[in-house]
Amino acid sequence: MATESSEGEEEGKITGGNKHLVIEDDHREMGIKAAWSVSSCKPGNGVSSLRDENLDTYWQSDGAQPHLVNIQFQKKVKLQLVVLYLDFKLDESYTPSKISIRAGDGFHNLKEIKTMELVKPTGWVYLSLSGNDPRETFVNTFMLQIAVLSNHLNGRDTHVRQIKVYGPRPNPFPHQPFQFTSREFIAYSSVR
Repeated sequence: MATESSEGEEEGKITGGNKHLVIEDDHREMGIKAAWSVSSCKPGNGVSSLRDENLDTYWQSDGAQPHLVNIQFQKKVKLQLVVLYLDFKLDESYTPSKISIRAGDGFHNLKEIKTMELVKPTGWVYLSLSGNDPRETFVNTFMLQIAVLSNHLNGRDTHVRQIKVYGPRPNPFPHQPFQFTSREFIAYSSVR
């Protein structure tokens, strides 16, 4: 996870955000392998706006809370980090203030793994999926659901500008007991 993830972070509460997306080399973006859906949207502000790499567009919900973003994978994947781009300065009452992240095999057995309170976030907000136990560094799941439980200023609909989901980068040589980190070492990793 990025070391400078937010201006202030307490247990379950995040303040601020980063202007620039900073991701370590041992993470890879997994969202491209998923099927994305949302619980509701205004015309022109649908699920495609969450993945278009444009910070000027956004998904806008249209309906009763909670507002849901569903990320489904064809096979079980390891996920470590969810990164959202939110902008309280532009979106005000549309900005999420409380988010729940749920994981499971499908809609029928989702379990809440993390709840975060966001205080006027502007920029990239990093939500680690690792548990309290140091051995729990990722979530192994078929489906991830991001639920917006409430908005700032008691807003009804929500704006989320971008969502990225990251997992661990796999070892390019799975049968080796250690993982090389540079191309030079990988080039000399086997005896010919």
